[in-house]
Amino acid sequence: MSSQIHLVHSASGVRTRKLSARLEPFDSYWQAPEDVDSGFDAFAAYYRANYLQHMPADRSAKILVVSCGPGYLVHVLRSAGYPNVVGIDSDPAKVQHAQRRKLPCETAEAFPYLLERRAAFDVIVPEQELNHLTLDESIEFLKLCHEALRPGGRVVVYAMNGANPLVGSENLAHNIDHFYNVTEYSLAQLLALGGFSDVRPFALKLYVFWKNPLNYVGLAMTATLELAMRGIFRLYGKKVSILSKKIAAIGFKR
Repeated sequence: MSSQIHLVHSASGVRTRKLSARLEPFDSYWQAPEDVDSGFDAFAAYYRANYLQHMPADRSAKILVVSCGPGYLVHVLRSAGYPNVVGIDSDPAKVQHAQRRKLPCETAEAFPYLLERRAAFDVIVPEQELNHLTLDESIEFLKLCHEALRPGGRVVVYAMNGANPLVGSENLAHNIDHFYNVTEYSLAQLLALGGFSDVRPFALKLYVFWKNPLNYVGLAMTATLELAMRGIFRLYGKKVSILSKKIAAIGFKR
């Protein structure tokens, strides 16, 4: 599929974007519980374990959640004391769930929304994987995020990890709108091309349900497997450290 980005004129004369990756609506094959409300508890544990530590200490920071869906992350951030958080999603059906809970989410497409908000935010968190864009589109998206951040602002992104030999290929093939995988090195390269500095990749934790005894079994098994895989990579001269299913990174705007 072509990675070109085309601009066309609408009937009103306003230029609109047609993405080859068909990003909007984000992630058409959205994986979430059929009972959307039940996800507020399950996803809250995931976001608290993986994202809160990367948010600024200043609770007045203005935060944008891109592809907010029903508002799971928005809810977690507000509950953690960040009142200036907003969410956008291009799928109105998902946004309706958030609005029923009185969460500050609205229906909007990411590219034009960011384009109109230069230096408006302190933090931007795309809640969907970068893999739903082509590489060229990912770089353009990150550049728009960079422009929409204030100096010293940060972006927190994630993508499917191709370094894990057990699930890397499945990550790519799982959805027909996954265009590529990353490693800790290529994810850092994408952020650098988007204009970010001081990039810090980190693993996303899957086992975050501490009241469930099976959580510890899964944690021990995956830790053992990843340790073995690191050793194998070293034998082949590869210094791969992050072998989790999903990988994230934080990047800063100077």
